[in-house]
This record gives sequence, C-alpha cells and structure tokens, in this order.
Amino acid sequence: MGHKIMVAFDESENARRAVEYIAQVFPRDAEITLFSVLQDSAAICDMNSPELTPYFKSQQSAFCALEDKKRGLVSDAGQNAITFLIESGFQKESISLKLEDKKNSVAKDIVEEARSGYDLVVLGRRGLSGIKDYFLGSISQKVLNMAPEVSLLFVS
Repeated sequence: MGHKIMVAFDESENARRAVEYIAQVFPRDAEITLFSVLQDSAAICDMNSPELTPYFKSQQSAFCALEDKKRGLVSDAGQNAITFLIESGFQKESISLKLEDKKNSVAKDIVEEARSGYDLVVLGRRGLSGIKDYFLGSISQKVLNMAPEVSLLFVS
C-alpha cells in the first residue's frame, strides 16, 4: 500500500487544486482522506433562551439553513473530488471523505487529525499576500506553526 495522505478539504477552489495536484503527482496506490472541519451549529440552532436578542431569534433559522447549505456544499465537493480521483486512476476503496464537526478551531482539528497516522497532509493556500497572511493568519499558516512534526505540502 502507498502513502497515507490527508487533504484539508472544503468546497473552495484551493481545495480543488490540491486534489488535482495529488492526481498529477502521487502514485495511484496512495490512500487519500479528504478531511473537512465543519461548524457545529446544532447547539445554536436548538437554542431557545429568553436572553437571546430579538434580532438573533429572528435570524436564527436563516443562520441554521446557511450552515446546512455549507455542509451540503462541502459534501457535494467531496463527492466530486472522489469521482475525479477515481477517474484519475485511484482506487475507490482508497479514498474517503471525512466530515467532522469543529471541536476546537479548524486549524487545531486539522492538526489533531494529521497526527493520527498520515504520511503527508496537503493544504490549499488561500492566496493572501505575506503581509495580509501575517496579520490575518490563515489555516495553512496556523497548521504549519502548530505541527512542526507533520509533513505538509501547500498547493497554491
């Protein structure tokens, strides 16, 4: 069996480019996990407290619908990526989509998953300039700083 690769995945163009890079460069016996961290909005969606502002209460269902839509977009993008990888010669049994609700932060959750036995973690870069990246931070920068022992590949 080949390398075990985790792709930090969402519905973005950067994640799609990371998957395309894997299809171009890595051997077809690699085991690939598309890993996505999603907001866990269930607690907010179920919240029914009198302390909530009237504005939040009026927008609560719209917010929850938006989070459900995001989950669907990531799931659909993941299925498209799996299809693309299969068409590129990877074995269906060697590709998985793992959607996790956020426990800590997106970057910390990616690092936690990365430490569970992957040979390589692939992340798409957001494309900020160095100055913006320094001040705003990015998921890829945070993962790099939190996990020096993890092998990382950044795809632009």
